[in-house]
Amino acid sequence: MNKQLYHLIEKSIEQLATDELNNCEVIGWASPVITFGDPSNCSIATLGLNPSNKEFVNDEGNELSLKDQRFPTLRSLKIPCWSKATDQCVHQIYDACTNYFTRNPYDSWFKSLDKIISGTKSSYYHPLFEACHLDLTPFATSRKWSELSPHQRNELIEKTGHCLGGVLKHSDIKLLVLNGQGVVSSLLDASDLKLARTKTRHWTLPRKSGKDVPGFAYEGKLTKFRGVQLDREISVLGYNHNIQSSFGVTTKIRDSIRDWISGRSMELAL
Repeated sequence: MNKQLYHLIEKSIEQLATDELNNCEVIGWASPVITFGDPSNCSIATLGLNPSNKEFVNDEGNELSLKDQRFPTLRSLKIPCWSKATDQCVHQIYDACTNYFTRNPYDSWFKSLDKIISGTKSSYYHPLFEACHLDLTPFATSRKWSELSPHQRNELIEKTGHCLGGVLKHSDIKLLVLNGQGVVSSLLDASDLKLARTKTRHWTLPRKSGKDVPGFAYEGKLTKFRGVQLDREISVLGYNHNIQSSFGVTTKIRDSIRDWISGRSMELAL
């Protein structure tokens, strides 16, 4: 067990147990998700904004049944509130996070992202060449990230960003892949990261209005996040199209992004 990850879960539970995040529309009965997969065994991680509410609720908005559950909740842990969480509760959350892809992963979201990193020979689903997924904040919210106010988004990252910093610091991750402009912009706002931006003609999304959406590639090095010194450089590659939700992202564009990530990772000798 990675003791540092365990302690990050404990700290995140403590935040849920207070009123610290009350104004951020965090799903209060849902456990924190500090990682999808075990970062201790990974050299590559993808980065998103925050865990989807679909990790906890069905299409009707009801809490997932125990047989479909992906992460623990107050109900499944049989505790009335997070201040009553025991060591056993923390162990269950740790196990759900680090073994996420061996159980009931949200494949309709992760499969397409897995293809983006497949050129590196890594996969969320590969037991030997593992990749993991991380988010800027470990808490799922009742509304989509884009529907939260700028103040709520900033407050979530400001108050919980130490979690991502801690996960990166105590991992073997060498490459961080940013999925979409929202992630790129939020990471830039929350850190001293500098990213070189390159317009990539093959990634342009055509629009009938004639206002085509250009494609951009990003590259840089991350050494610190929310005050956490990582004690090494982590290579960062990103793209502005969200693979799952940007309208008009074709298979050809996905393949081109995959090949670019693969080529750059080889050049960086990762």
